[in-house]
Amino acid sequence: MSEFDDLTPFLALLGESGVLSDPAMTARYTRDQRDLMQGETPAVLRPRSVEEVQDLVRLARRHGFGLVPQGGNTGYVGGATPEPGRRQLVVSLERMTGIRAVDPLNFTLACDAGCILADAQRAADAEGLFLPLSLGAEGSCRLGGNLGTNAGGLQVLRYGMARDLVLGLEVVLPDGTLFSDMRTLRKNNVGYDLKQLFIGAEGTLGIITGVVLKLWPAQGQRATAWLELAEGAPIPEMAALVRRETSDLASTFELISASSLGLVAEMRGAETGLKAGPGGAVLLELTASSERIPLDDVLMGCLETLMERGWVEDAVLAQSEAQRRAFWAVRETIPEGEKHAGGSVKHDIALPVSRLTDFLDRGAALLAERMPAVRLSVYGHVGDGNLHYNLVVPAGRDRLDFTRAVEAGFAHELYAAAIELGGSFSAEYGIGRFKRDLLVRYSDPERLRLIETVKRSLDPDGIMNAGAML
Repeated sequence: MSEFDDLTPFLALLGESGVLSDPAMTARYTRDQRDLMQGETPAVLRPRSVEEVQDLVRLARRHGFGLVPQGGNTGYVGGATPEPGRRQLVVSLERMTGIRAVDPLNFTLACDAGCILADAQRAADAEGLFLPLSLGAEGSCRLGGNLGTNAGGLQVLRYGMARDLVLGLEVVLPDGTLFSDMRTLRKNNVGYDLKQLFIGAEGTLGIITGVVLKLWPAQGQRATAWLELAEGAPIPEMAALVRRETSDLASTFELISASSLGLVAEMRGAETGLKAGPGGAVLLELTASSERIPLDDVLMGCLETLMERGWVEDAVLAQSEAQRRAFWAVRETIPEGEKHAGGSVKHDIALPVSRLTDFLDRGAALLAERMPAVRLSVYGHVGDGNLHYNLVVPAGRDRLDFTRAVEAGFAHELYAAAIELGGSFSAEYGIGRFKRDLLVRYSDPERLRLIETVKRSLDPDGIMNAGAML
């Protein structure tokens, strides 16, 4: 049977526009975002409805295809890239983008899983509401992918990870049946919270097709400051003080190292207009929904305390929305700055906030001993314990060769240090295809056994994203 004949049932179901098989058209679906893996697929399937997703899953089982659900293909661990030799079809929900309902009184939004995150944010904003899930790729990432990877982002400190924002979920299971739990309830104790099985499962247990998300009142007030840190500034103590002094109105507390700031300046070919102190910099933002809260005064009082303790040398307060956006543009451009410098080997470290300084000290000692000439780029959501601890590829060194060398040696020492401090090797990127060995190496055997048991129970034929995670 030819490859075309294999695709005939899918063409009959989805039409020509719903089945992309020309390599020129499928290329953007088969290369991972970091350009570390070239996958292959007979076709990309683009359903328009939940019923079509159910039907294509049944067809895939019948004809011996595997399926790889893909959102915006913005992940960092190859979780949405079809593997060569596995005969996997990519399933993209990019034509399922509908906003199903916004309930301003219940503070909820229901939408298709193919909805782009920024579009969901705008739908909430149009009703005077706020969807706090926010990340650099929000203009192209899709909610199904955000949930499949349990995305973190910029405001986890105050609102939690993606799984904390989900009230209801709709999933097509590996046998084509539909699990629908799209209720909008905050309280609903009716046994196991089954929707949580699929959040962070990276498409290995089913295809998420719909979601109900929690919303908040629109945050009409923002107070934003760029802090230049003193040498040895205790990040854990600072983060705790900020939360207490601001009555937990801080939505972001982002660390930016001097090296990371320098990468942005080099990419732009000009200084950023912002400085890092000897201890780096912190981008701090407070938000509130009510104009009655004197947010600027709250921020100023907090900064005075930080300076009195000698932890902050200087601070710049955003005086306009344009200046605020300029602060954030620096933070969000760091990955691009790393890429401009030749690329980086990324380590997505999670730690108890109280152990951040301990890890930074250990990491610096390890790097000085093992790779003293390598440039480090450290930044991240330290208010919730997430460090992006990245090694910039040295000039003249092949990026893939350097990546393999780091991952075979230094990375394991770094992960061991994080785990010894109660941390993890994966804060918000997930496992995908690039970290499968780490899951085996650093997980408790009982945890692995339970993961495998759930996988076998829901997907006994192994058609859902085979090769990802397991």
